[in-house]
Amino acid sequence: MKPSSFNASHSAADAFALQARGISASLGGSTVLNDISLDLPRARWTSIVGPNGAGKSTLLKVLAGLLPHQGTVTLLGQPMAGLRGRQRAQQLSWLGQNESSADDLTVYDVAMLGRLPHQPWLAAPSAADHALVEKSLRSLHAWDWRGRPLGQLSGGERQRVLLARALAVDAEVLLMDEPLANLDPPHQADWLRATRELVSHGKTVISVLHEISFALQADDMVVMSGGRVTHQGDCQSSVTHRALEHVFEQRVAVHALAGQWLALPRI
Repeated sequence: MKPSSFNASHSAADAFALQARGISASLGGSTVLNDISLDLPRARWTSIVGPNGAGKSTLLKVLAGLLPHQGTVTLLGQPMAGLRGRQRAQQLSWLGQNESSADDLTVYDVAMLGRLPHQPWLAAPSAADHALVEKSLRSLHAWDWRGRPLGQLSGGERQRVLLARALAVDAEVLLMDEPLANLDPPHQADWLRATRELVSHGKTVISVLHEISFALQADDMVVMSGGRVTHQGDCQSSVTHRALEHVFEQRVAVHALAGQWLALPRI
């Protein structure tokens, strides 16, 4: 994927959507992240990859402000710790693994939850709220079942609705942990198309992906192993490809096919 066409005139301090300094975190008494420092550029899509247990999801949760940690995180030039919950929720949208929502809520109402950070207390949704929810559901081909309860949907359909909720926030930064889970190939392509459109409009997307070939479609890649960042670079770079192959112990190989980079099992 080519770099974003976003061309706003930010100062150097505004060039990054998220910055982490000296991040360490533990889960269940075990250290999961080890002194990570990272700059994630604004208006680009960054994929985070690595073997199981590398700390990818933990890092994403720290960046979202969802886990206790040592070190500091800065969101759009502001210290995360100093942001009020509502302000952070307007600027940063989160989609985690195995997210849940009330099964009796309709698809439309679940997607509308993404607009809550922008609505005054107890206020009815505005025309703009309804328009964003419709756009989000349509972009993921979920509009036709907007009146169905969430509990009646398959796992893949449910994931598309939760993705629509994340998109409906219309945040500057979107963090997604395994957003392609349970999606079949056509709907994975829908997600890819929606992500590229977001970035082309100046949004920042950061995703943890197990689907390495999809991760290579991003602008930038963060490679992790053992709770550390071992490489960060452009997805088009051969240095990034070698780092990716190395972290997976040469069991995958990066190849060019039809103008795209693919990670294939090395046989």
